Amino acid sequence: MDLFDVYPVYHVTPVSAKGCYVYDEKGIKYLDLYGGHGVISIGHTQEDYVSAITEQLNRIGFYSNSIINPIQTALAKKLGKLSGLDNYSLFLSNSGAESNENALKLASFHTGKKRVIAFENAFHGRTSAAVAVTDNKKINAPINLQQVCTFLPLNEIDLVEKELSKNDVCAIIIEGIQGVGGLDEGTSSFFKDLERLCKKHEVILIADEIQSGYGRSGKFFAFQYHGILPDLITTAKGMGNGFPIGGVLISPKFKASHGLLGTTFGGNHLACSAALAVLDVIQRDDLISHVNEVSADFVEKVKEIPQVKRIKGKGLMLGLEFDFDVAELRKKLIMNEHIFTGGASNKKLLRILPPLTITTTELDDFITSLKRVLN
Repeated sequence: MDLFDVYPVYHVTPVSAKGCYVYDEKGIKYLDLYGGHGVISIGHTQEDYVSAITEQLNRIGFYSNSIINPIQTALAKKLGKLSGLDNYSLFLSNSGAESNENALKLASFHTGKKRVIAFENAFHGRTSAAVAVTDNKKINAPINLQQVCTFLPLNEIDLVEKELSKNDVCAIIIEGIQGVGGLDEGTSSFFKDLERLCKKHEVILIADEIQSGYGRSGKFFAFQYHGILPDLITTAKGMGNGFPIGGVLISPKFKASHGLLGTTFGGNHLACSAALAVLDVIQRDDLISHVNEVSADFVEKVKEIPQVKRIKGKGLMLGLEFDFDVAELRKKLIMNEHIFTGGASNKKLLRILPPLTITTTELDDFITSLKRVLN
């Protein structure tokens, strides 16, 4: 049996990794400034993380949600404390798309409505409702387009208010910082107005923090830059440092009932052990402060590169925008300089999503390589 060929790939075969580096089968060392789409938060094969998963696997790796799992409770308590959202509750899933599916479902249950407002260039996943609120026709099949979604430009609050006045919207979903779309984001006034209008029209505000969460932006969640409290917050990627796990943080306005949501694998023992280890390391090593320190240094140095026309994003969720398609630049960086970077739907944007543990020295190495490739 062959693999179903849906991914364009570079001819690199990683076989091991440590910290911010990946090693291929030839022993070549690559600096990882992409972290597998921003998944690696506390570094590859971090010691405490590996120990936590190993020890848990030696006890029990999995059982369903039909029994008591104290690790789930410990994870929820720790996540609430570090995010400052300890009055929210947590539903655990397996991925970002699944988290968004359940958030949208909760919103529709709660309001009795079905239309969603999302934003141009949004990416929220590839499953049924999640892909329907993703602004990419190429990955929406006819079955997905049965979902009712209206896409609006960011920062145009009058258009949002016009749609909400039709009284058929269940939710607005917005990324804290757009990922695949190219690091665009709403202004603080836009986020505040969204919160205000959602309350006025009894619409659920969903903050998609799947890529921008877990300290990547320089705050635990990117929406926290704007002084708002969304009704639902979705997370995944950096939550498990590579182990599949996702979640929905649910405000107290929602009432739980048995059977409302469900999952077989979500919140299993191994996943929760991985996620708990991530939070422990983020807290112990004060990684969010570290993100802000290395980001500030990096941004100042990148500003000195004339080919970089614009720097987008926050923290270690950054985009370097050029006046040319970066496909060849990315290829040279990986094949000649042995550095992983990311692309976006904005073809002129180079995405930088390294582990949160990356050092200034490692980022300086990238800057040296980038200058060499550009000149």
